[in-house]
Amino acid sequence: MKAIWKDKIIAQSDNTVVVEGNHYFPKEAVRKEYLQESATHTVCPWKGTASYYSLQVDGETNKDAAWYYPQAKDAAKNIEGRVAFWKGVRISE
Repeated sequence: MKAIWKDKIIAQSDNTVVVEGNHYFPKEAVRKEYLQESATHTVCPWKGTASYYSLQVDGETNKDAAWYYPQAKDAAKNIEGRVAFWKGVRISE
């Protein structure tokens, strides 16, 4: 699977975990040069507290377009530390 934004491959892996329709990529499969830490956090009742990254590609920013659970709750341990995308990031094979 690939996560693509602005014609750049942000992440690529054959080892994604799908939860609620979102592909969670292993952190090592994500190209860190496109990530910028965000101060945004949200809480999911069963997954835990999510942290966010904004994407930076060719001088453009996609704010909070990626998220991950650094310390997932027990029910979501299979996605702990993995990164998922939204806000116009295309997921394809």
